[in-house]
Amino acid sequence: MAITLLTTDKNMTVQGNPLTGWTNLDVTVNFNAPAAGTVTLPAYPELMAQLVPGHRIVVIRDGAIWTAGPMEEPTNYRWSLDDPGVGVVDVNFSDDLATIAGYITWPEPSLTWAGQHGSTYRSFTATNAETIVRTLINENCGPGAITARRIPNLVLDTVAGAGTNTAISTRFEALLDVCRTVASAGGAIGFRTRQDGSQIKFGCYAPSDKTATARFSTGLGNLRSVAYSQSAPTVTHALVAGTETTGSSVRTYVEVANTSSASAWWRVEKYVDGGAANDTNGELTASGTSELTDGAAPVQLATVTVDTDTLRAGRDYGLGDKVAIALPHGLQLTDVVRSIHLQATPSDGEQVSSVIGSQDATSDPRIVRLVRTLNRRLGRLETR
Repeated sequence: MAITLLTTDKNMTVQGNPLTGWTNLDVTVNFNAPAAGTVTLPAYPELMAQLVPGHRIVVIRDGAIWTAGPMEEPTNYRWSLDDPGVGVVDVNFSDDLATIAGYITWPEPSLTWAGQHGSTYRSFTATNAETIVRTLINENCGPGAITARRIPNLVLDTVAGAGTNTAISTRFEALLDVCRTVASAGGAIGFRTRQDGSQIKFGCYAPSDKTATARFSTGLGNLRSVAYSQSAPTVTHALVAGTETTGSSVRTYVEVANTSSASAWWRVEKYVDGGAANDTNGELTASGTSELTDGAAPVQLATVTVDTDTLRAGRDYGLGDKVAIALPHGLQLTDVVRSIHLQATPSDGEQVSSVIGSQDATSDPRIVRLVRTLNRRLGRLETR
């Protein structure tokens, strides 16, 4: 195990020496979502001096950056008479997607907040998904945003040429939620941030099919445990309704269906507020497609994997890639890597586990996922 922990300021300038004496490191990186990490440190004065608001944690694993981003809770300190030393401090951190997550989509991003117009939407029609995501990031918090909204040192990464055409209309919605919707409807592409020198680069990518090379099984010695479950879809027929135009009671209705899922299981209808007046530019269809992706028959496959010389997370497979799992009873499954969890201690070494499955596959409690969905829908209502 070769793990190095650094702190930097907002300009990626390293602060002090590498963090030493840590007793536990726990980091989960997520597909198209911010990471979540915690490190436990002795509360030495020289370490505490680095743990201040605005600073970042950089986790380097085997010479490559595993994750890098802001400290969300720099000093969660505790001490007791049972351990009369300097005490310990837990530092909670994320990656740089967490900073982007603090933004909403402005319908007219080139104007100030006071200059926004009440009924304007930021719309894209028949546009490549990568182009939409990059544009939304650039004009809301990147170098193309108004000065007050720019994230320091955030730039756009090289164009990957990923995704298919889709459509979206948005106003005052959570920026990353909109990006996820576009990425899902436009070819299931990925997006991420990465630290490169003194820059934070945001880019999109096309996940790879690694099922022929990224394989996990007891026979290969890289599978410690597996938990597998499959449940019925939550929607097979998205019934999308457009908004009523001013002075008219006419509404546009579009049905988007997953007939194969309905045939295998049963028909499950879901009403969807499309957020647009009509489907002229494909916005209502895109809303329905996104709902079908969210509600596909969830296959949840949680594994505990072991890195080997021939197969390592971050090197041989990554977030969004499709991999293969051979279950002990003979069934082989292939699906998408949704998150990768790195847990390490100096005494026990590191353990890597993955959550693999449909978009609904997650370690989050079901109520948490429900709250996120409700928040997204309420956001659409509030921005009308």
